Amino acid sequence: MPAGQDPELLRRLLRAKDRMDAASHEEWPVRRLAEVSGVSAAHFARSFRDAFGVPPHRYLLTRRIERAAALLRDTDLPIIEVAYETGWQSLGTFGRTFRDVTGESPGELRARAQAAPHQRGPVPPCFLSAAHRPHLTMAVSEKRRREAAGILGCTTTTEDP
Repeated sequence: MPAGQDPELLRRLLRAKDRMDAASHEEWPVRRLAEVSGVSAAHFARSFRDAFGVPPHRYLLTRRIERAAALLRDTDLPIIEVAYETGWQSLGTFGRTFRDVTGESPGELRARAQAAPHQRGPVPPCFLSAAHRPHLTMAVSEKRRREAAGILGCTTTTEDP
């Protein structure tokens, strides 16, 4: 339990997190999550970030990308159906966000997954989910800004003039 967190508040936050997990395709504005938790919107957003290390929106985005990746790997659904089923309203937004988070387009992930042999042994599904979970350390919009400015993805070298 995070230091200074009220156990009752953590239970309420977990209730909201469980709702997002169960229905990640739905819209989950902070106001709605706060109602599920029985706290104010500002208190919910701050407490969620403190308890789980990411803001609620970023957590939901991670879950949607994770679910979309699983559908792309394990089904033959068209990419647009995967996008709609995982909560996106636009195929363009889905594709751009998916590439920003995973580093490859939905089509590239599907092609790579289909080309690789499926030799998954008796590994518990929870471990597989954790291994395929996207790692979001910053907001996607911040990542785009840094890439545009040439800050992200560049290696720094020291060259003598």
